[in-house]
Amino acid sequence: MSLAPHAEPFYADGTPDASGRRVGVLLSHGFTGSPASVVPWGRHLAGLGYAVAVPRLPGHGTTWQEMAETRYDDYYAAIESEFEALKARCDVVVVGGLSMGGCLTLNLAERRAGEIAGLVMVNPAVASTNKQLLLLPVMKHLTKAFPAIGNDIKKDGVLEYAYPKTPLKPLASMLAAWKQVRADLAKVTAPVLLFRSADDHVVDPSSAAIILAGVSSTEATERVLTESYHVATLDNDAETIFTESADFIARVTAP
Repeated sequence: MSLAPHAEPFYADGTPDASGRRVGVLLSHGFTGSPASVVPWGRHLAGLGYAVAVPRLPGHGTTWQEMAETRYDDYYAAIESEFEALKARCDVVVVGGLSMGGCLTLNLAERRAGEIAGLVMVNPAVASTNKQLLLLPVMKHLTKAFPAIGNDIKKDGVLEYAYPKTPLKPLASMLAAWKQVRADLAKVTAPVLLFRSADDHVVDPSSAAIILAGVSSTEATERVLTESYHVATLDNDAETIFTESADFIARVTAP
């Protein structure tokens, strides 16, 4: 299946820091999206010398019909594989992501506690107050997809390049995974930086509150973004995310 425009993954080798260590950063895009939503963030960090991996999750960046055949476990397996590859060539690794990408890397920080130096999430999703989702167990057998959830961006003229439809079986698998992710939050010990848009039409504030209250990290900071919607990595607050996450990475990976 050919890739959609701007769906190419991004990788950068990075350069050793002053102490001779190589610092890696793994970033994940979100549900029905593509690397396009986080590649600018990755390029910014690569410009600072970090080794960066922005993979394309299975079923993404092609067609929603192809994504309909994938599940949350496929996405997590891809992220863990990318982490292994980055860890093999770096001395220390920070992980992060947007929306479901934030959930995936949070899940990784639960399962690989002690191997991750820091966790940066932008509007991560682990819960929802949307009552329509209660119908998902039935609806996934009646129809293949709902209308799109992508391109929630305040800034004019910016596109996320997400799918025009939301496949229901992958969505149901993600919601099912949320329960275990929430149950394992206390396993997260790495420092956490969480960016949350005050006006988000995709993920409500409950996710951020649950994450910050549940992790065991001695440092768990929330930054509220006032000029962006859900895809804040492409929105008006993108530079804030890039700059503050770079400062966070430098600090948590310092020798």
